[in-house]
Formats: sequence, structure tokens, C-alpha cells
Amino acid sequence: MDTVRVRFAPSPTGGLHLGGVRTVLYNYLFAKHHGGTFVLRIEDTDQKRFVAGAEDYIMNCLEWCGLLPDESPVKGGPFAPYRQSERKHYYYQYAQQLIDAGYAYYAFDTPEELEHMRSRFKTDANPVPQYDHLTRMDMRNSLSLSQEQVIELLGKGTPHVIRLRMPQNTVIKMKDLIRGEVEFDTSLVDDKVLLKADGMPTYHLAVVVDDYLMKITHAFRGEEWLPSAPVHLLLWKYLGWEKEMPQWAHLPLILKPDGHGKLSKRDGERLGFPVFAMDWCDPRTGEKTTGFKERGFLPEAFVNILAMLGWNSGTEQEIFSLQDLVEQFSIDRVHKGGAKFDYEKAKWFNQQWIFRKTNEELAVLVRPFIERKGAIAKLDYLEKVVALIKERCHLLTDFWEQGHFFFKAPEEIDLSAIAGKWNQSKTDFFNDWVQASSDIKSWDAAEIEQHFNEMATARGLKKGELMLPLRIMLVGGKYGPGVFDIAAMIGRSEMSARIQRVLQQLG
Repeated sequence: MDTVRVRFAPSPTGGLHLGGVRTVLYNYLFAKHHGGTFVLRIEDTDQKRFVAGAEDYIMNCLEWCGLLPDESPVKGGPFAPYRQSERKHYYYQYAQQLIDAGYAYYAFDTPEELEHMRSRFKTDANPVPQYDHLTRMDMRNSLSLSQEQVIELLGKGTPHVIRLRMPQNTVIKMKDLIRGEVEFDTSLVDDKVLLKADGMPTYHLAVVVDDYLMKITHAFRGEEWLPSAPVHLLLWKYLGWEKEMPQWAHLPLILKPDGHGKLSKRDGERLGFPVFAMDWCDPRTGEKTTGFKERGFLPEAFVNILAMLGWNSGTEQEIFSLQDLVEQFSIDRVHKGGAKFDYEKAKWFNQQWIFRKTNEELAVLVRPFIERKGAIAKLDYLEKVVALIKERCHLLTDFWEQGHFFFKAPEEIDLSAIAGKWNQSKTDFFNDWVQASSDIKSWDAAEIEQHFNEMATARGLKKGELMLPLRIMLVGGKYGPGVFDIAAMIGRSEMSARIQRVLQQLG
């Protein structure tokens, strides 16, 4: 295989959907598996949709995932620049070459004229007329106008676009690395705009020109781009670059959990899970969307999840490091059908990666989530906390939910869990045990439990009837690790204060 060069070419218009990150991942894995190059190219030709900060956000997402490009606007490379807005001078000459060869034409139609066309040609059989072989000769373009009229309009600087002249009744075939041979009927495709009135190219022209100039060998993208494939195939042909055309692979969609339709940001909001890699705040609206990172996912788990959404190794193995994936990835094991996103399964993957971390590593990862809640978290203390509760945690955010009582007294106490069976003898026991606990010399879980058991036995009380009240006093509810481990961690004075507070509430 020739030197592999692949690219991810996002538009800087907003948050990075997990489907986009999976496209990055498959490109990255394919390139690294074959010792090739992964290119990041920013497709910012649509200036109306450009969003400030979105390019930096994309780079931050890729850095978090560990999927850093070999060439990019930041890193540079032999085919710079890597922003299409900075490559504007390349595109016009190729658009003009297509016009000279009769494959494209000037179109001078105003927005009002385009709207009039859609209204005039609208029928029940064709409710949304397109600018195509059926309508182009009724419009104001260099095919319907005389050469003199065209020269005059161009001379006046009349606003215009350049459109591709799609052939009629032609079947175009392509080989897709995932789907096999795919056919397209050109009569169903409209005359796409290649160069806009502001001189900027559309995606269709820019992606072909840049893939050619950057020597891209394989183009992997989502299957939603399949309808555009005949346009791109014709451009490669018309520009005389067919022999250099990359191999194509259109990746399956990531579907809603019920399998009906593409997973969207709205689905995530409705069902309570993220669909963006990292938090995204739209600077235009102020709308904030939560990402997998901030929800408490590890990057290793996020990458592992995405790899399995459309690919498998052919074995029962599910847990893969990035290096494992590089070694085992094969494009022929990518599925044709869409992959349903299962958030519970995603959390399971994250839990498996949490288990693979040492307590020292987890303490560093969990600390920001703890401090975000206003708690002070020393790493040596946090290491002991995560050791006690990591079996209960699927997300890094769970460490607060499962262990907040290690850092401050619970604000809410579930008194209903113990009030029904409460009596004076239990009040006396806990009052006396708090006083007597000062006799415990080694403040560790085993010593505290032994002292507790001995006093309960001496009072003729069943330990089982005292354990739940003690947990409620220290934690606030019926959860958490071993209650004597909690007592040992929070310290003698804090344990005593929490018990006394609850005793006062019980009266």
C-alpha cells in the first residue's frame, strides 16, 4: 500500500458530535495501523456559519482523546495552509478550468429568481424543485444566455456563482471500502454550486481540490455524505485526477438508542446523556451543552466506546487501549448498518477503565470534580477515599455522589429510615459511645468496630439494629462503603459531631 494519508475536515460551527470523533478515530487508527499520516483540515469556507472559538474547541477535543493530527493548522505541515479560508486562491482556477471545459457554468440568478423558480416548477410530483437539468435553461446563466450577455454581466461585476453541470441519465459507480459497489443516477442530483458569489468555494469543490493537493489516499466520512458522492466523483473525473482519487469509505450512522434515526444533540438532552466530546458553549446564544469529559468519562473509555460503535475485532474482546486499536483496526470490519448508542453500556466501559486506574491516578482525575463542589481534597486523603468507593462508580462525577460525606457533613438526613424503630436505649447508647470513643487508641476501622461491638454487647443491644442508624448519622442515607471505614476516614471529632447532630433531631 502506498503511503497512507487520511484527513478529518470539520467545519468550525459548534460542538464536536461523538459521530465526528468516531470519524476522527477511524481515520487515525487506519493511518497509524499503516504507518501513515493523519491530517486535520478546517473547512471554514461558509463564513456565515463560522463560530468563534470552534476551531480551538475541536483541537482541545482531539487532544483530550489522544488523537492528535500529524498535520494541522496548529502544527503545520508540507501542504499548509490547513484552513480552507486561507486557500481561497487555489479554488478559482479549478472552477474556471471546469467552465472552460464545459463542465460548469456561471449562474447570475438572484435569491428572488431562485424562489420564483421553486414556486413556478412546484408540483405534487416535485414539491421541492431543484436547480438542475429540468430548470437550468429557464434560469439566468451562461447556458441560457448568449455569450455577449454573459460577457456583459461579468464585466459589470454582476454577482454570480459557478455551478456544476450535472449530466443527464448517467449512472456513476464507485467502490466503497465498507459498502462495496454503489451506483448513483445523475438525473436525481442538482447542479451544485461550486464557487459562491463571495469567491469562496463550497464544500464540494474545496474537498476535492484539497484532497488532491494534499495527496489524500483514503477518504473516510459519515454515510450522510453518500448523496454528495456523485458530485465529487464527477469533479475528480472532470479535473483529470481520476488516477489520484482516494479510496472511499462511508461510515455507518450512530443511531438513537431505539435505533430509529441519527443520534442528535436534542436526543441527548431529552434522554439525559451527552453527545458532544466536551462541554460546548455557543458564543452566539450562550447555550451550554455538556460533554462526555465533563460528565466524568475517561478519554480511554470514550475512545473505546466509539471504536465499538460500528467496528469489532472479530473476537469477544471489548476493552481496547488506543494502542490495541491501532494494532487491530481493519476497515473491512466496519459494519454497514448503523450502531445504536447505549448510554448504560457507555458507562460500563467507563467503569472498566476506572478499575484499570491506580488509586493514585484516580485521585488526580477525581480531584477537579470534588473541588468543583467546593470541597478541599488533599491527594493522599483522596487516594484512600477512591479506594473505598471506586467499585460503586461508573463516572468520575459519581465519586462525589458516592463519597461527598468524606468531605463535609451531609446536608440531608434520612431520619425516616430510623425514626420508626428509635428508642431511648439507642439514644443512650450513641451518647455514651461518643463519649467512650475517646478511649479508642488506634483510630482505624477495625479498632472502632471492635469498640462499638463490645459496648453494644455490654448493653444487650443487637449490632444489626445499630448499624443503620450509625450509617444514617454519618452519611445521611442508606449507601456508602463500610461504615467504620467512613468513621476512620472522617476522624473522631467529626464522627462525634455528626452523631450528636442527629441525636438532637431525633429528640
